[in-house]
Amino acid sequence: MQAAKEALGPMGTIVRKKLMERFTPSFLDIINESYMHSVPKGSETHFKVVVISNNFQGMSHLQKHRSVQDCLNDEMKSGIHALSIVAKTDEEWAKNNTVQKSPSCMGGSKLDKKESA
Repeated sequence: MQAAKEALGPMGTIVRKKLMERFTPSFLDIINESYMHSVPKGSETHFKVVVISNNFQGMSHLQKHRSVQDCLNDEMKSGIHALSIVAKTDEEWAKNNTVQKSPSCMGGSKLDKKESA
């Protein structure tokens, strides 16, 4: 399993713990992408998770994503605004371990919208 690229904050730590317990991944990466969005510095509202686990065996793409979302349901209600998911089995990961770069934020803050009105 890969070590975190940066220290995770409280929300990221909870996300890591829950995913580890639920999926026992062979590879896990939690990426806080909040800095790419119109949120205060240090926010933990936008995440990308890469979860590689044989617990996904026999699941469709949609079922894998739903199982990750279900695992993080409480966090989605209490602070995570956006969650990008890469969920694969070990075999799928061995065939293609590419993780697409997330696109730049296309939205603006509510403040920007008020100023332009």
